[in-house]
Amino acid sequence: MLYKLRSLQYIGRKILLLGASPYFILLVWILPLLLFTSGENSLIAHDEALYASRARLMFDSGNWIAPWEKPHHKTPGPYWLIASFYQLFGINDTSARLPSMLAGILCVWLVYEIGKIILGKKLAFLAGAILSVEFLWLQSCRLSTPDVPLVLLVLLTIWSFIKAELNPAKRYFWSFSAGLSLGLGFLIRSFMIFVPIIALLPYLIWDAKRHRHLNNPFLYLGIFVGLIPTFVWLWLCWLHYGNQSFEELYKFVIYQSSKGNDNYHTNFLFYVWNIALKAFPWAFFAIFGLIFAIRHPFRYQLLLVGFPVVFFIEISIFTTRFSHYSLCLYPFVALFAAVGLDGLGKIYQLGISSQSILQQNKKNIFNFFVKENLPRNLSYGFGGFGVLLIIASIVIFAWVNSDIRKYAIIGFAMGLGWLILPVVWIGRYRFGKKFLTTRYWIAGWLIPCWLALAAMGSIGLLSDYNPALRVFLQQSAIASILKTNPIYFVQIDDKVQVLLDFYIAIDDKRVDSFSEVPAFSYAWTSQNQSPKLSRPHRILGTVKEYQFIQVLR
Repeated sequence: MLYKLRSLQYIGRKILLLGASPYFILLVWILPLLLFTSGENSLIAHDEALYASRARLMFDSGNWIAPWEKPHHKTPGPYWLIASFYQLFGINDTSARLPSMLAGILCVWLVYEIGKIILGKKLAFLAGAILSVEFLWLQSCRLSTPDVPLVLLVLLTIWSFIKAELNPAKRYFWSFSAGLSLGLGFLIRSFMIFVPIIALLPYLIWDAKRHRHLNNPFLYLGIFVGLIPTFVWLWLCWLHYGNQSFEELYKFVIYQSSKGNDNYHTNFLFYVWNIALKAFPWAFFAIFGLIFAIRHPFRYQLLLVGFPVVFFIEISIFTTRFSHYSLCLYPFVALFAAVGLDGLGKIYQLGISSQSILQQNKKNIFNFFVKENLPRNLSYGFGGFGVLLIIASIVIFAWVNSDIRKYAIIGFAMGLGWLILPVVWIGRYRFGKKFLTTRYWIAGWLIPCWLALAAMGSIGLLSDYNPALRVFLQQSAIASILKTNPIYFVQIDDKVQVLLDFYIAIDDKRVDSFSEVPAFSYAWTSQNQSPKLSRPHRILGTVKEYQFIQVLR
């Protein structure tokens, strides 16, 4: 009995230690945000459906090297990753998204590890919590795209470089790990891996006297080993397609970077407003943190500041600009935001200076406003914003009957959360509740974002992107047709086609006109194309601007 009691005590201590572990707390913090859904899932076009459908083609055909009719323009890492999860959990939306979800959790932990070394445990934990509630980051963690796995490899490279400096006895192992991550990065994102590699060059070159990473042969050995899967894939593709296998890889990069690719041109300042919007409100705090980091340099300044600055310049110069190209910056936004928010938290702890002090500092009234009153003004400002969100949400609930009501749920959740800030401030400085320390004030920033993202997930805005198509395909009559008949696409949009490529279990065929569709066959087409069909046909259903028809003769 005594032995059993000691065993229970030991297990209890281990559980308590686990509960106090920052890794466990961060996991509990982000996991609900990754899992909350409305109970239904559907892919988003275009990139997510592309990767999921291509991985399905590999899985269904059994050909994981060259299942395409012509050479492919991307390396197969993302497809292999997703197809492996199809093998484990079956073909469905969740399986396709699991690699990004798992990579997202590991990224949060790595941000904590990197931040712990550079900033200390407290700020590292705060950075991990902030990263989890950045909108674009969380959304990307719930998509079947290679962006978050690439960020994971980049963070693993940075962490490995730092560990190689801190542990000279194991520098060969950590240098090999850094090189391996970069080599695998090419398998995941092809030539896009060179963007973070270039951003690492200031650290690798200017701090070379301190770390000597570039003189370590194990770094290059790791890169070579990481490139082996890509080399093997290219060799097998060369046997199948010839030299076109190599040409397609660099042709795609040239096309994306060429000025002739006008479809996706945006303003040079695209990432400025885009990051500010999709990392709200953390980009605001990150500015304070970046200024502090520049004025008070850290040991790994060329990693903490140099890497994101060079990376930002690179993607801004690149003529094709998408939100997800900036995803590598979001962990650094979280790190800088942690520094900035912690600085404001210290000002919050000091409170408001007395009137006499204000009189003594008339010449520095602006400095006084910034240093002493900014946390209070932010608390009241966002509290007022929260009240407006709550009022607007109630009005929508009461008088509006449309899909906009689901957005009101998000506004109501966030509005309630923003009220925490003025309540905490007033409780401490109007009612003398001294237990309302900086932790409560910082929590007042984190909780509204968590509640808003949790609400978005719960009503399907982060998982069910094409509910109309999903509902249509789930109809028993339609599902049976799709499983047993060839399907033709007649001048249909690429985005819809890639979605159908994933959801339809058999081969589909793309044709230019209805004359190529055999009698009694089924086809997808746009509504403005179906009136051009002179052959007898029947419309089986309409989804948005697309129709599913059967050609009768």
